Parts: sequence; C-alpha cells; structure tokens
Amino acid sequence: MHWPSPSPEATHVAARRLAGVVGDSCVIALIGPLGAGKTAFVKGLAEGLGVDPRQVASPTFVIASEYPASEGRRLAHVDCYRLEGPAALDSVGFQDLLCPDSVVAVEWADRAPGALPADHLEVRIDRPRGEAARSERVLHAMGSGPASREILARWSDALAGERWP
Repeated sequence: MHWPSPSPEATHVAARRLAGVVGDSCVIALIGPLGAGKTAFVKGLAEGLGVDPRQVASPTFVIASEYPASEGRRLAHVDCYRLEGPAALDSVGFQDLLCPDSVVAVEWADRAPGALPADHLEVRIDRPRGEAARSERVLHAMGSGPASREILARWSDALAGERWP
C-alpha cells in the first residue's frame, strides 16, 4: 500500500493515525534516504501514543531511546544508521526492547537485515524527484506477517479520506 504525503506535517499525521491502530505492540521498520522524514514519522507515532513529540530526537549516537507511552505501553526508537549489521543491533540490547506493550520504531532498518522479528510493519519513505516536490513524500507500507498485515489494514482504513495539512 502507498500514500502520498504532501508535507512533513502530513507524514506526522499519518504516523499519528498508525499509533491509533497499532495495538499493544508492533515493530515498525523505517526505511528511506537521509532527510526522508523517518524521525518526523516517529514524532507523529510518539504523539499518537501519548508521548510529547518534542522529546523525540534521532537516536543516531545513542542507538536507542525509550519513552513511556499511554496505556502502559512504551515507545522504543532505534537508529541503525551507525551500526554494522544485525549482530551490532543485538549487542546494544535490541532483543530486550521486543516485549509486550512496546511499539518499536527502527530507523535505517535495512542496515540490519534479519534482525527484526519476522512479523513487522515496513514503512519506506520516498521523495519524488524534482524541485517542485521538495516537501512531498510517498509512504509505502507492507506487513510481513499476519499481525502486521492486520495493522496495515486498520491503518489504511484510518487514512482513508484523510485531508492532509
């Protein structure tokens, strides 16, 4: 599935909608080039989970940050940009983040192939070419298992008819 995102604010809103349908736990693999909006997406996800989005920053140097969320959940924000493969992700305690009541957003997930659970939601953020499309993005999402495909269907329904800011 894919959705156009005409602005960073729209990306934020789309992620906030995802937070509303994600359930108790989920792993979200975020993929896209530098500046695509992965951290903006996580800020929207955070807001939807009841976390102040101003607290969220790219965890490139700390690798992972955790935030208490509403309803007893937590948001874990992981950045694989500086990691050298899946073994490095395990060495920073990634498996400890994969527990019930945790939503785990992994930026640069394509740099740690095979490290994520088999059933996860992948969100790729692409920028169209051209000067006029500077703030536009396209969100491509795919569920890799039954739970993530169910989340994807609910997210698609939540985005239907959305009027982007």
